[in-house]
Parts: sequence; structure tokens; C-alpha cells
Amino acid sequence: MKVDILLGLQWGDEGKGKIVDVITPRYDMVARFQGGPNAGHTLRFDGHKVVLHTIPSGIFRENITNVIGNGVIIDPFVMLRKEIDAISPLTDVKSKLLISNRAHLILPTHRLLDAANEAARGKNKIGSTLKGITPAYTDKTSRNGLRMGDLLSPDFKNKYNHLKSIHLRQIELLNFDIATAKLDGLSFEEYEMKWFAAAEELKTYRICSTEYVLNNALAEGKKILAEGAQGSLLDVEFGSYPFVTSSNTLASGVCSGLGIAPNRVGTVFGLFKAYCTRVGEGPFPTELFDEMGEQLRIQGNEFGSTTGRPRRCGWLDLPLLKYTCMLNGVTELIMMKADVLNSLQTLQVCTSYQDNGTEIPFELTSNIKANYQELKGWAKEIDMQNIPAELKQYIAFIEEYLHLKITVVSVGADREQNVFL
Repeated sequence: MKVDILLGLQWGDEGKGKIVDVITPRYDMVARFQGGPNAGHTLRFDGHKVVLHTIPSGIFRENITNVIGNGVIIDPFVMLRKEIDAISPLTDVKSKLLISNRAHLILPTHRLLDAANEAARGKNKIGSTLKGITPAYTDKTSRNGLRMGDLLSPDFKNKYNHLKSIHLRQIELLNFDIATAKLDGLSFEEYEMKWFAAAEELKTYRICSTEYVLNNALAEGKKILAEGAQGSLLDVEFGSYPFVTSSNTLASGVCSGLGIAPNRVGTVFGLFKAYCTRVGEGPFPTELFDEMGEQLRIQGNEFGSTTGRPRRCGWLDLPLLKYTCMLNGVTELIMMKADVLNSLQTLQVCTSYQDNGTEIPFELTSNIKANYQELKGWAKEIDMQNIPAELKQYIAFIEEYLHLKITVVSVGADREQNVFL
């Protein structure tokens, strides 16, 4: 069997959680392969609205094993108190969840370091979610990090205190005031105490070498879906650097983030919104600064599910999608939030870029100019049984440009509001 991959093709917030939830019944396992609590996957079903940050989005389906892979980083307090506690009335998390013993931990001092580094950047800030993501991945690559398996070690507290002392020295050099810092509304000491209590509870979950579990499942003919977090243009290698996350968000990240060989990869589902958004700083060629941008924000409820920050909004960018489809080896496209465009008489679509008058492929340079083509909008509610002709034309235009088929169009937030083409 193969591992199918579902990931976002823009700057994140494409609606990955919803589609994972929708297609999970086809699979036996759902696995997260990168990122951490900076992700926010929103699911709506049976009158419930749930936001997942670290837990895979297959957790609400019965008989599905959910795996947090080695490429993910975990904050025990956030995962247990902010996430598992919230969803426990809806599902038995512990019975459905496996956690890699190689997944790295986000310490309370990682979150302080994140805030200190962002404050030190001043006007050049990255737009961090302040969840400790970058410092945790920095410790991972510098071989100083602590992993889930370390929680089970009898000398974990000594390891923790050693790394904490290193972090405190770094924070002191950044002239950051720890005494006034708040982590989820708590002082550092309060947060640290709750973090340790959560870490102790997390030890009762199934922590194991998930690379064996996944590969044995493939050998037994089981189907696995790998769930991406963030978006392709936040990839640390190929994203809009330095305004990126600290992990590999592309399909290639599945291999290192789960322990899956490249020849085990099957279908790659690429998700994109019918328009563009991004959170935080960084280039955005099709961004709208007028009333239309605000209209998209309001109609699409474009506010970060993790941070609550308003998302920047703009028209659909096809050169961008062509680039990320190439990098990911996308085989099927899924278009999200088509319903947000229901009220528009006309639509603009970016079809090419210019840099100082010369047409170029996708590249985020300082002088870039987006060229647009106008298409007719459908200006009506979408009937799932008979979608408007103008929406069909919009879909066909995108498919022709990208040389890929759109197989699903999402027309609402609920798990049932999808048109399968």
C-alpha cells in the first residue's frame, strides 16, 4: 500500500482539517508529519466546531488510528489542556492516538525565547505565533532538544533543567523581562508547573516508535493518510523565506517526518482556497488593501484559528499554485471556500508575474507585479446538485492552467458541504 498525502498549496489556512475529516473513512490511519501547536485545523460536524492544533484530524472518526509523527513538536500543556480536554467529550482520544517517541518537546522556555526573539526584531518581526516553534526546532537541529521518549527517562528533570539554563542565558542576552511575560495568561512559574503536570499525564499515552507502526501497517495492506500543517509557501526551504515556519511543509517532509520511504508515497491531494490569504508578515503579490479585501475577510471569516489575527486577503494566484503543485507532485486538486465568492459579479485571477517589465515564473521579488485576467462570477448561492455555469468555468480555467483536475469543491464549513466532481 501507499501513503496518500494531503497538504496546503498556499500560505496555510486552506481548510486541511475539514477535508482530512471528510476523507478519513477511506483510511485506516491518519498521521501528522510536521509542525506543532502553530497549526489550526477547524472541523465542523453535528453542530460542533472544533479547532485541532497537534492532534490529527481523523480523531473524531471511529476505528481510525491517529499518529503524531517524529517530525511534529509537542507542547504537553497546550496539547492536553487546550486541545484534548476540549475534545474528550466528543471522542476517546487516548484509545485512538499514538505519539512518536522521537517527537520533540516545546519547553516553557522555548515560548519565552520565541517572544524574546520576536521583540528583538522590532520592525523586522517575522509574525511568529509565539508558540515556541522556532526555538524548539532550533534545539532539534542543534542536537540540544528533548524528545517525547525523554519524558520516560528517570533523569528527565536534570535534562530539562540543563536546557532551561541555556535558554535563560539566551533570554537574558536579549534583555527580555521574564517577570512580566505571560504564557497563555499565566506567569512563567505557573505555566511551568502546569506544563510538568501535563507532561506527567502525557506519559500515560501510547508513546512508541511510530515509524515501525506505520511501515508495518503498510505491509499489512492498511491505508494511511499523511496530514500536512501550515502551507507549502511556509516551507523552510521553498517558502517565502524568512517569513516561513521552521519545518518542511511539502510532500517530501512526509518521508523524514514519519519514517516513510519515498516509494511509499501515493496520491498527493493539494488544497487551495478559491482566493488567497496569509497570516503575519511577508510578501503577498495579490493582496487586496481595499473594500474587496475586507469583504473577503468578513465573508470568509478570515481570522487565524490559532492566533485570532485577521488574515490578509487577495485574489487567486495561479503562478503560485503552479509552483507549489510542481514542488509537491500534486496529483489531485481540492478547492476550498468557493462559497466565499458567492456574492461577486466578477473575479480577478493572477495568471502571470512581471519584474521590472519582464514576465517571470513564480518568484517573490521586491519589484514583482501581478497580472490579472477577469472572469465572470456566479453571484448566487451554490446548489450542490447543480453548480452554477460560471463556477464550472472558474474550475475549468484553473484546471487548464495547472494541467490538473479539481476533484472536490468545498462550498461551506460543515463536513457535508462538498461537491465531488
